[in-house]
This record gives sequence, structure tokens and C-alpha cells, in this order.
Amino acid sequence: MSTFLQTLFVGLRLGSIYALVALGYTMVYGIIRLINFAHGDFIMVGGYTMIFTIPVMISLGLPGWVSVLLAILVCALVGMSTELIAYRPVRKKGTSMTALITAIAVSLLLENLAQAIPQIGPNPKVASKIFAAGGVRIADVTLDWTTMLTIFISIVVMVVLYQFTQKTKIGRAMRCVSEDKSASILMGINVNRTIVTTFAIGSGLAAIAALMYIAQYPKVYTTMGSMLGLKAFVAAVLGGIGIIPGAMLGGFVIGLVESFTTSYVSSSMADAFVFLILIIVLIIKPAGILGKNMGEKV
Repeated sequence: MSTFLQTLFVGLRLGSIYALVALGYTMVYGIIRLINFAHGDFIMVGGYTMIFTIPVMISLGLPGWVSVLLAILVCALVGMSTELIAYRPVRKKGTSMTALITAIAVSLLLENLAQAIPQIGPNPKVASKIFAAGGVRIADVTLDWTTMLTIFISIVVMVVLYQFTQKTKIGRAMRCVSEDKSASILMGINVNRTIVTTFAIGSGLAAIAALMYIAQYPKVYTTMGSMLGLKAFVAAVLGGIGIIPGAMLGGFVIGLVESFTTSYVSSSMADAFVFLILIIVLIIKPAGILGKNMGEKV
């Protein structure tokens, strides 16, 4: 029983991180139909921002987690810059294939640019302690504060983001642009500004995911966002890419599958099972768990 609970808690913690990253993927895809493979590297940007700012916050007498506010700002600026410099020109003149290649190129650029910065370099850096130790004892298993905060924050972010898209003017503009850009322009919506705002929000979520990740695994390196971003993309597709609750559901499913496979099958098979589940779901329901199959007009 204790092994099962421990595995469950680890799966929910992993799933929460994947869900936070998947929310960024699903927002960008939902509005411009672009798979932003550079999104995982925004996590790396947020991680290094906190590496350098956590000691400063602690020296000022503030909790280390306050550094996430600056990380959100930095990631949002990087996300907006990526949209303005790389993606917008391609959207205007290129195709969906050139946009995809551009996203991969931006990902590699961010990773190599980080390695070229002397203060970062190719070697991993260890993060300072963010949250206090301890937790709650449940059936001979300790549910630590970091795990509880990770799950809680991911759920709160999802609920707030969903309400934001449903209730606010900007959120409604996002949904309108995702449905029909031409009609949005006729309704007076500034499409480019809406897209930039979407990138800012999605990139900011990557910073929150970075906080949760390094709180549990206190090590930051330039390629940390590659596999993490890929699994989050799988989570977004699994739940139904473009659907906010789907990103959360997909994240938790991927986290639980990975955790239980590691504990009861083999750690070397965990990634294989994750992608196998994706293949099976897409064969049965190509639009994802919460997605709707839409007929294509010809």
C-alpha cells in the first residue's frame, strides 16, 4: 500500500509539472495552430533566471520562491520576442511546415545561446532550496510540501486560466481568434496583439513549471526543457490540444503512467509506455481524450 501511495504521489507531482507546460503548448496551438517546440526551452530560461535570483531574494530576507515573479517576466519577454522576431514573419510569408522548422530552430538557438553565455555554460547548476522540508504523513508515506504545492498550484493555474479565457475581454478575443482570424479582424480584434499576449501568458506558465521542477529536482541545465517539453506536448495532444482542461488531464495521465511504469515495470520502459499510450489514444480518438473530431470541408 505504501509503495502504491508513494507512486501515486510522484505521478501526480510529475503530472502537475507536465500539465503546466502543456497549458502553454495548448494555448499557442489553439490560437495560431503552431506547435511551439521552443516552449520547453522557456522552462530552461525560467530555471536559470531563478538560479541567479534565488540567492538575491534570500539575501534580501525574502523567500526563494519569490524569484519566480522575475522568471515569469523574463520568460514572457522571451516568448513575446520569439513571436515577434521569428514566428510572425514566418506566419505572414511561410507555410505550416516552415513554421514548424522555425520552432525547432528557435529551440536549438536558445539551448546553444545559453551554453555560449559564460555564467551558464554547458555544465549543470544546482539550485538553492526553495520550499521548506517536511510534509504530511499518510499511511507510512510522507507527502511532502513541495508535492502538495505543485499539485495545488497546477490546479489553481488551470482554473484561473480557464476562467480568464471565458470571462475576460482578452480571453474572449483569444477564443475568437482561435476560431476564425478573418472574422476576428472584422469584429475589431487586434489579432497580432492577441497572439503576442497568448505567447506572454504561455511563456509565463513555463516559468511556474520551472519553479515546481527545480523545487523537486534542484538542477538546471541547458537541455532540461527538451524531454520535459516533449512529454508536455504529448500530454497536450493526449488530452486534446487546444483545450485547457485537456492539457491538465493529459498531464496527469502522462505523469501517472510514467510513475507507475517506473515502479512496477522498469524505469527504462517509462518513456516507451508514455508514447505507447499516446499512439493507442490517437488511434482510438485522434482528437485526444477531450477533443472533438471535426469534419474537414472539401
